[in-house]
Amino acid sequence: MILANTNHTQSPHLPFGDQRTSPWYGKSIISVKQFNRHDLRYIFEVAHEMREMVERVGTFDLLKGKILANLFYEPSTRTASSFTAAMERLGGSVIPINEVKYSSVSKGESLPDTVRSLECYSDVLVLRHPEIGASALAAKYAKKPILNGGDGAGEHPTQALLDLFTIIEEHGQPDGLTITMLGDLKHGRTVHSLSRLLSLYDVRLNYVSPDILRMPSEIIQEIEEKGIPQNEYTGLEEALSETDVLYVTRVQKERFADPEAYEKVKGAYVITPETMQSAKSDMILMHPLPRVGEISMELDDDPRAAYFRQMEYGMYVRMALLAMVLGKA
Repeated sequence: MILANTNHTQSPHLPFGDQRTSPWYGKSIISVKQFNRHDLRYIFEVAHEMREMVERVGTFDLLKGKILANLFYEPSTRTASSFTAAMERLGGSVIPINEVKYSSVSKGESLPDTVRSLECYSDVLVLRHPEIGASALAAKYAKKPILNGGDGAGEHPTQALLDLFTIIEEHGQPDGLTITMLGDLKHGRTVHSLSRLLSLYDVRLNYVSPDILRMPSEIIQEIEEKGIPQNEYTGLEEALSETDVLYVTRVQKERFADPEAYEKVKGAYVITPETMQSAKSDMILMHPLPRVGEISMELDDDPRAAYFRQMEYGMYVRMALLAMVLGKA
């Protein structure tokens, strides 16, 4: 059971099939600002159904005949693989385009033209791009749904959805929880999107980072306007004992113009078994991955370490989103 106060054994099985009257049919998913709590509840119920079906039968033909174009302008292992697995579990096919810089873009083709060309061959596109706002631009010109797979230091809505789904799976509803985000909060699009989603709930947010990697002031102000308590720290010690969810991010070398600045902060925080001695026994430790030393591998067997479970939850959420925008959920 994944949702507090939700009894799935008494609820009717979610109808999978042609549901083109769904409000998400044909829609692009660009930002977490598109969602309210009702939307999230629906997405996570569909994701729960997807999980049950995968556990029972592995793959099924819900999206048979549908094609996903994975258009990645930046390297990706997890997001690209997760969407590929999600589409193939649903019986669909994938066009993988992971090195765009070596193709049409090197010839000077614009993003809108690339997207409009690929949608001639596909039914839905996932876009990963280094520039903030790229997915919104693509959606402006596309006739098929665009799913934002991460745009620079902007947003990563599907990651935020799987992160929230992880919290719900592990803890129940987020209301009443204290979530601490640690690491590169300036460039981390995952924490930007997740903090906005969490602001729909009654939570407390802690931000732990070096001064040069603080959460952007505009995001803090946006969340403050919703009445969500927020605290900023440079050390984890002050926040750890009250934390229910510790969300760790890597310091992203690729976002630094100055290599020396990166070297000064790259090892600012490392979570070890000794660190976890001060944490709650039911706290969960999350990370969007890849990790580059922020979490000791000695912690992988700690039941509080949820980061690999987090990856699996992501596939179910992305299955739900693909079914929704293609009118099958």
